[in-house]
Amino acid sequence: MNLIEKYLQKCTEIIETVKAQQKQITQAAQIFANTILKGRMVHLFGSGHSRILVEEMWPRYGSFPGFNPIVELSLTFHNLVVGANGQRQAMFLENISGLADRILRNFDLSEIDSALLISSSGCNIVPIEIAELFQKKNIKVVSIITKEHSEKSTSKRNDGKKLGDFSDLVLNTGAPLGDAMVSVPGLDTPVSPGSTVGGTLLINCIKAELAGLLTAAGQPPKVLSGAVVVGEEKAKTLFESAYDEHAHRLAKLYENVGKTL
Repeated sequence: MNLIEKYLQKCTEIIETVKAQQKQITQAAQIFANTILKGRMVHLFGSGHSRILVEEMWPRYGSFPGFNPIVELSLTFHNLVVGANGQRQAMFLENISGLADRILRNFDLSEIDSALLISSSGCNIVPIEIAELFQKKNIKVVSIITKEHSEKSTSKRNDGKKLGDFSDLVLNTGAPLGDAMVSVPGLDTPVSPGSTVGGTLLINCIKAELAGLLTAAGQPPKVLSGAVVVGEEKAKTLFESAYDEHAHRLAKLYENVGKTL
């Protein structure tokens, strides 16, 4: 088996891990459907490369409104690598206590809301505190972690608690300890991570199940679709209506910020 085949074989194993979580995926979709059907939003958050999965959920083709992607550039802006806005700063900031509170201070949260938080290790402070704050407001939290990696990693919090400790439902990417999945002869460190593969599978399984639930409830989602699939006019109509719906839902998250109710 060559190195390409080794990676693909590991991905096949990840698919089986995701497939074994269909009950939990359905539960996640039901939680999110309850939120969206009531006119509210599912909050999405991930620091570091977990941002990839936030954007995989919404907005992109084959996706639909109902999600609030919380993407902090200070925690996720990777392409400069070094210098101003470099990786060292981002990795430092994602373990600063109190930043999560400053992030969520921007939103008027409701118990009707729900959240999907992503962190492969589940051990960095900001995602953990985001989950903790959501749960204090009785907002249901679904998390995506890499189970083996998280269990064997050490939390950056003094109390040792991890993202899973503040989650109502935990999904597993199926990636291995350390994430990288291919050992190269003569190289003492493995390459080619798998958590993004597993995470993307989970995101899109949730998305499919959720679309089915919304449609069955009489509120079919406005799906961003390519003109090559639905025709140019319908694609434009879906694009505008989906973004309008997003704006209207998002407005509810700001209308009472800072007010004493």
